[in-house]
Amino acid sequence: MEDTRTNEHILEMRDITKRFPGVLALSDVNLQVRRGEIHAICGENGAGKSTLMKVLSGVYPHGTYEGDIVFEGETVEFKGIRDSEARGIVIIHQELALSPFLSIAENIYLGNERSARGVIDWNATNAEAAKLLARVGLDERPDTKIVDIGVGKQQLVEIAKALSKEVKLLILDEPTAALNDDDSAHLLGLISGLRDHGITSIIISHKLNEIEAIADTTTIIRDGKTIETLPMKGAEPVSEERIIRGMVGRPLDSRFPEHTSQIGDEVLRVEDWTVHHPIDQSRKVVDGASFHVRRGEIVGIAGLMGAGRTELAMSLFGRSYGSKISGRVFKDGKEIHAGSVHAAIEHGIAYATEDRKRFGLNLIDTIQHNISGSALGKLARFGVVDRNAELKVAERYRKEMNIKTPTVAALVGKLSGGNQQKVVLSKWIYADPDVLILDEPTRGIDVGAKYEIYTIINRLADEGKGVVVISSELPELIGVCDRIYALSQGRITGEVARQDATQERLMQYMTMEKDVTPR
Repeated sequence: MEDTRTNEHILEMRDITKRFPGVLALSDVNLQVRRGEIHAICGENGAGKSTLMKVLSGVYPHGTYEGDIVFEGETVEFKGIRDSEARGIVIIHQELALSPFLSIAENIYLGNERSARGVIDWNATNAEAAKLLARVGLDERPDTKIVDIGVGKQQLVEIAKALSKEVKLLILDEPTAALNDDDSAHLLGLISGLRDHGITSIIISHKLNEIEAIADTTTIIRDGKTIETLPMKGAEPVSEERIIRGMVGRPLDSRFPEHTSQIGDEVLRVEDWTVHHPIDQSRKVVDGASFHVRRGEIVGIAGLMGAGRTELAMSLFGRSYGSKISGRVFKDGKEIHAGSVHAAIEHGIAYATEDRKRFGLNLIDTIQHNISGSALGKLARFGVVDRNAELKVAERYRKEMNIKTPTVAALVGKLSGGNQQKVVLSKWIYADPDVLILDEPTRGIDVGAKYEIYTIINRLADEGKGVVVISSELPELIGVCDRIYALSQGRITGEVARQDATQERLMQYMTMEKDVTPR
């Protein structure tokens, strides 16, 4: 039977104010969400989007904020996330909350186990998990451990976990940030299907093309305040440019800064690089890859999820991934052997990971210590770090990189995603590498912060460094890189100059099954 209350507000958040020590994160924010709609929330990093959703879901419990939450016509006071889930509100955080050494199925049903007479029914658990994995398009066995799958697949597990619960309001914080275009399209289709079955969704995303395509309504938050709420499918459909103007308070005329590369001599050459899976050593994840990078050049690597992009980068960075690695690496024309991360850094190679929260930063340490961490030798004398010199270095990068924080003594975990990424880049820039590999450098970052990151990448190239950019966003690669390599099933299948690059051509190479690199 059709729900006659479809257009009623399933949720109202009234005058929500949230303070942290020294920071007013939310100031009298108002949000109204209609039953059965997809409601997008947009804003720059640090605008307060995730904080608002943590208030809603009980992560920040009642009593720690001001204002009222009305859900299905009733004022609610959630003391924790279990209270909100009991009412049918499920949140998937941007920071994935999975247990790495449990299986996919165990994670999906953790706290909601399939059991009979107090004993877990593993057959039922795995069978039901397999159905959910099929629903989100994840081709993995339910008994696969989380530690053995990439961050993109982990996001799909989180979504499957949410779908296992009786959800009325699904909150997705950057759900497609870790996904390629095909998987993103699948997920957005899934969210649309949930809407057709009466499930309301709130989606936070920096991918404005997705917001434009899927959202019924968009609320824009800036500096902790509600700016406006826009009907997306009205008489005048809302464009990406219109959303950007609301987010940043000004039009962003170009997504990518103008840049002319001054390309020099070859700085890195990789020949016939082959990497096997660390557990299943019979499986090749990188198969005979060869490529080169010149000084002052920005080189892109494109590939679908599972193509081997991150595995290629990590294996080159001190063999920090894989087994049975073979091939040759040349730096400035001389063959090098970097068998450890320390050796790679000594040879002038740096790698900024795609998973900054897990591998790139120490979230419970300060900005100051994170920035200096990769090159403490530059600050030490007789084995003792000069803390005053370290402070000066951190302050310099805080200003140069426009890291939005009043002090470098702040914990990195308290920063927004864009500012955390700037700390990661500061850390490796301070190490002064000749080759900097950036794995998804703008993942989960708003358009304003992306522009700043692109400017930093251009500056690094202008300083004569070779920069390698791995990205799931093809427009980003085309907009930033001088040349782009395509990777498919561990093989480099194409090389395209910037002026010849189109999304269609790159996708053709990314889906090839054999090495047909053009000459």
